[in-house]
Amino acid sequence: MIHKFEVNDIKMVLDVNSGAVHVIDDMIWDLLDYGPEFELDKVFSSLSHKYDKKDLTEGIDELRQLIKEDMLYSEWGDTIPYVAGPPVVKAMCLHAAHDCNLRCGYCFASTGSFNGERGMLDFETGRNALDFLISHSGNRKNLEVDFFGGEPLMNFDVVKQVVSYGRELEKRTGKTFKFTVTTNGVLLNDEIIDYINKEFVNVVISIDGRPQIHDAMRKTLNGKGSYEAIIDKAQKLAELRNQNDYYVRGTFTKHNLDFDQDVLHLADCGFKQISIEPVVAPEEEDYSIREEDLPRIFKSYDNLTKEYINRRRKGQGFNFFHFQVDLNQGPCAAKRALGCGAGNEYVAVASQGDIYPCHQFVGEKNFKMGNVNEGTFDTDMQLKFRGNNVFTKEDCSKCWAKFYCSGGCVANSYHFTGGIKKPYKLGCEMEKKRLECALAIKALEMLDSID
Repeated sequence: MIHKFEVNDIKMVLDVNSGAVHVIDDMIWDLLDYGPEFELDKVFSSLSHKYDKKDLTEGIDELRQLIKEDMLYSEWGDTIPYVAGPPVVKAMCLHAAHDCNLRCGYCFASTGSFNGERGMLDFETGRNALDFLISHSGNRKNLEVDFFGGEPLMNFDVVKQVVSYGRELEKRTGKTFKFTVTTNGVLLNDEIIDYINKEFVNVVISIDGRPQIHDAMRKTLNGKGSYEAIIDKAQKLAELRNQNDYYVRGTFTKHNLDFDQDVLHLADCGFKQISIEPVVAPEEEDYSIREEDLPRIFKSYDNLTKEYINRRRKGQGFNFFHFQVDLNQGPCAAKRALGCGAGNEYVAVASQGDIYPCHQFVGEKNFKMGNVNEGTFDTDMQLKFRGNNVFTKEDCSKCWAKFYCSGGCVANSYHFTGGIKKPYKLGCEMEKKRLECALAIKALEMLDSID
């Protein structure tokens, strides 16, 4: 399987199975319509009016050499990769708070309550969550715990207690906890920033971009915008982390389809690690993204690609999360097939101890997997999620982007299609556009034309 595409006048072809990416000219672009056979009679009859026959023949020879080297039209084979042995849990989203000090208009978590009662994680439940992770991690040494909410810093004392307990477990078990936190930033102060920078390997701060865009959706309990309460603290934290190991993470909606301007605003604020994600919401919401919005969204990604390249050439570069892609296909084949590991290697633990496949399933009774306080865990459901991969999803198996998106967000699949094996089509289209832009940027890097 191949995928040819063009981004900002850069013509490229991706060999899906090998991951090889080639920057091509107009003639090769046209020739690829006749592969992998490249029958000379057909090629000459169709293209000799446009290109010299000698050039066409040489081009075909080059393409056939790439095929021989398994860098074009390569085959995967019959093997479906997976991790052998019993499944293990290596990562957890631990809900420190089912409450929030903001009332964001697009919040999937019902402003922190997850469609249930508001409440805080207690230390006993947090301790049991870490014990659960240890007991289900097999021989995995490095374990990941992200403190989430709601707003986890509303329960900062318990967060610190849980981290302290994790450090004790490290000494007793030989395992290592990599703690992270996702926060709206409102409660950040010098004490909390110092603690985060000491104990957490990564931090995500929610900022949507330009002040008017951020404040339109991310409001305080009294209805005021929260941008001014966050921006200076976030800048300080990023600087103290030497602009590494953090992300400012925003959400764009139908109201700011020119989100490239929000990314650039954050870059102008000095942030070097930036992510802006499309909102996921029912179509009846006035801020939801619909199919007719895709051309404008694609234009914003193209605009961002141009400026991203320009700034890097000027030494003013920054990292945009969705433009980070590994041409060597990064992790092993099993990881690329299985994706984020939701419900399998990764679980979410709600503030009262209930276990779910990920934070976006919290509150969905059909997906409750157990409870860390009760010592229960549904391994049958775990195996069901483990078997959910790009080879077992019919739509994904035929898609050129499968080894980069790994089948997309399983929670979005469920919420929009009613099942975990059918992809969220609108999300797929945006993901594919982002990947094309990312591959074009990476190809330019490889050609030494930026950086």
